[in-house]
Amino acid sequence: MLQGIAFYLLATVAVVSGLLVVTAKNPVHSVLFLILAFFSSAGLFVLLGAEFLAMLLVVVYVGAVAVLFLFVVMMLDVDFVGLREGFARYLPLAVIVAGILLAEMIMITASVILEGAAAKATAPLVATPETSNIEAIGRVLYTDYVYFFQAAGIVLLIAMIGAIVLTLRHKPGVRRQQIHVQVGRDARTAIEIKGAVTGAGVSPEELS
Repeated sequence: MLQGIAFYLLATVAVVSGLLVVTAKNPVHSVLFLILAFFSSAGLFVLLGAEFLAMLLVVVYVGAVAVLFLFVVMMLDVDFVGLREGFARYLPLAVIVAGILLAEMIMITASVILEGAAAKATAPLVATPETSNIEAIGRVLYTDYVYFFQAAGIVLLIAMIGAIVLTLRHKPGVRRQQIHVQVGRDARTAIEIKGAVTGAGVSPEELS
């Protein structure tokens, strides 16, 4: 009974938030609704007994959406003054949404503890019934496919470094970090003491 209520609640929230992602005019609101859809989908995966997929949704996709949120803030001309003015106005709605998320998490936890996950009622695809999905996937991933896992990590690292190198451009007038100069400093060049007269202030030449 509780598992069915949790399923319909999570499914409804996921569908509604998915529609609001594409209909919201504010891109920041779209990202927040997308995060809500991911959380609801993760709850559905937990009810189905796929804890690993739920963890991937929360850790990977929500984390990636947070990075996307930062890019949206940096690239778009978002009116922060208007956002601050509307904070107090939308605070009751935010409290309601936070309450819904809290109720979903409580219902999922209670339904899994009391009634068990749906996948556990059928024949489990693991060696022993005591082994969870995450433990079984971890054993296979880090034993049989450990070299492929490491190779995928290296490919992602190379892609990240390549993206940084391709997007790095030298702009005139912008000071760049000189790592070899910083590493090669000693005690004599690390600190420079400036003499200043009390009450006279500091000239721009001394600051340079």
